[in-house]
Amino acid sequence: MGRKLRVQYPGAIYHVMNRGDRREPIFHDDLDRQRFLATLAEACVKTDWQVHAWCLMGNHFHLVVETPQSNLVAGMKWLLGTYTGRFNRRHKLFGHLFSGRYKALVVDGSGNGYLKSVCDYVHLNPVRAKLLTPEEPLCAFSWSSFPEYLKVPGRRVPWLRVDRLFGEMSIPQDTPAGRRQFAVRMEERRAQEAEGDWKAVRRGWCLEKVSVPSLFNLCFFHPLCAARKAVCSSASMHPSATFAQSI
Repeated sequence: MGRKLRVQYPGAIYHVMNRGDRREPIFHDDLDRQRFLATLAEACVKTDWQVHAWCLMGNHFHLVVETPQSNLVAGMKWLLGTYTGRFNRRHKLFGHLFSGRYKALVVDGSGNGYLKSVCDYVHLNPVRAKLLTPEEPLCAFSWSSFPEYLKVPGRRVPWLRVDRLFGEMSIPQDTPAGRRQFAVRMEERRAQEAEGDWKAVRRGWCLEKVSVPSLFNLCFFHPLCAARKAVCSSASMHPSATFAQSI
């Protein structure tokens, strides 16, 4: 049976995840993490991707990425293949680094709060993994985009787009006051969160798997009719929507 096709269209937003083969580490140290981010930066230049959030864990990563062009598959093929080659050369290894196909979930970017839910999920990964003590602030974890959101624009990586998440949090401007407001709200979200909060995200309540044989599933499993229509109009009705095989 052939692999299911991935849906691509200009302006699509995806929550992308992949983990190490046999759940082994994909980062051995901070230099590996720096190389992954450098490779991601190169991928963004090549593809015009806009990243809304990322988090690098020991044996997996999360990305929330927007594709102005319909090029998720080509970009991910280059990103994963290039990082694997660099990782293997550095550690004198060979063969697969990642386990099977990456997961890609379409995120409704219409401003209804779905993008915020996914970015919160990504930024709070270190908390759920107990990589931070209760006394440590979220920005103490260096390997997510959360600390980048707190930087002034001139010191932030250029491929991180902050305005859409700020907009969904009703933060009008990327100013010192706006960034402080973002940090306070995220710490409040951290204090309120429960594991059950994320079941909806994992099950596709806020988003749906991209690797489906038809775009109908993107609409059918969405929780609200209005949201279903938004996904349909942006994806299945998009004149440039395409299906593609991918790794």
